[in-house]
Amino acid sequence: MIGIKSIASYVPTAGLDNYAQGAKFGKDETFIFGKIGSTFLPRKADEQETSDLCVEAAKALFANNPDLDPQAIDALIVVTQNGDEEGLPHTAAIVQDKLGLSTRVAAFDVSLGCSGYVYGLYAIKGFMEAAGLKNGLLITADPYSKIVDPEDRNTTMLFGDAATATWMGEDATWQLGQARFGTDGSGAAHLKVTDGNFFMNGRQVFNFALIKVPAHLNELLDASGLTAADIDAFCIHQGSAAIVDAVARRFDEDPDSTVKDKFVKDMLETGNTVSSSIPLLLEKHMLDGKWKRVAISGFGVGLSWGSAIIHRP
Repeated sequence: MIGIKSIASYVPTAGLDNYAQGAKFGKDETFIFGKIGSTFLPRKADEQETSDLCVEAAKALFANNPDLDPQAIDALIVVTQNGDEEGLPHTAAIVQDKLGLSTRVAAFDVSLGCSGYVYGLYAIKGFMEAAGLKNGLLITADPYSKIVDPEDRNTTMLFGDAATATWMGEDATWQLGQARFGTDGSGAAHLKVTDGNFFMNGRQVFNFALIKVPAHLNELLDASGLTAADIDAFCIHQGSAAIVDAVARRFDEDPDSTVKDKFVKDMLETGNTVSSSIPLLLEKHMLDGKWKRVAISGFGVGLSWGSAIIHRP
């Protein structure tokens, strides 16, 4: 069975002081810390392209796993909606060349945002198992600094640049369990790019997350024959501190329950990294921890959402 063997990441060291950004827009420290949840937003260098972020994350993965020969990679998926230059050719082809991977590798992009990691996990697992492939790379990189207007108070304080690389293969520590997905294209106008500039209707996106995600997680648990007590942690997309907190409260409205404490919130120095937010959480908190079963959920552009259970065998 193909599963998650290792995760590595690349987060640029340069970036923006979000307190300074908040002051510019009349937002105090309480708002930045409590609602946004990020005091620092990493930014790629001007000369870096999306593929360069992908390459740095992949190099970190190879460094952490000396037993993984780059020439053994036979599947490569890049999850991005902000590829190199104008998006043609596909970023995965550029990454294949920059990493010096075999020309026998199957490489393609998945054009999804905040739900992309969950979709990507099942896309690469199914593709590899159907084709008999052994080692896959699932890379996420969505540098929104390429499309966010620094004068737009609704978006510039939210997004950080980062990339992650996940090694998918056999005899994995973490296996993929039940998953559920959804799409509602009628909400496409709430998150879109026009003439190179990103637009987000924050209130509509917040309401969408609050309505869809808790119900989706409960549906997933029911389908898996599990309860919230069986889950060690909920690693959902880190859209903002306010969204994570609101989803946790809606998921379990019992004021005396501790289930809300299982929702991991960790975006202080990364911000909303789009498709990279969930694997960043997993890399930091899951791989070396004591957790046995984790629920993940990504949601955003599309509108699109995906939730899954991952577990140790």
